[in-house]
Amino acid sequence: MENMQAISNQAASFAAHGPADFWYLLTIFVLAVFIGFYVVWSVTPALHSPLMAVTNAVSSVIIVGAILAAGPETFGSSKILGFLAVVLASVNIFGGFIVTQRMLQMFKKKGQ
Repeated sequence: MENMQAISNQAASFAAHGPADFWYLLTIFVLAVFIGFYVVWSVTPALHSPLMAVTNAVSSVIIVGAILAAGPETFGSSKILGFLAVVLASVNIFGGFIVTQRMLQMFKKKGQ
C-alpha cells in the first residue's frame, strides 16, 4: 500500500512540473509582451503620467515576487534570477518616479 502511495505522489509530482508547463507559461509570457507593446504605444501623451504611476505600482509587486524567488537558502539559478529581477525592477521604479516628476513639472506655471 505504501508503494502505491509513493508511486501516486511521484506521478502527481511529474504531472505538476512537466515540460508542458514551460511551453504554457512561455506562451502566456509572449502574449503578454505583445499585448503590453500595443497598449503602451497606443496611449496618448496626456495619459503618460498616470500610466507611469500604475507601472511603478506594478513594478513594486514584481519586487515582492523577485524577493521571494531570491529567498531560498540554496544557491542556484532562482537566486541569481531573483536578484536580477530585484535590481531591474528597482531601476524601473526609481526611473519611473523621476520621469513622472519631470512630466508633472512641465505642467507647472513658470512662476512657481
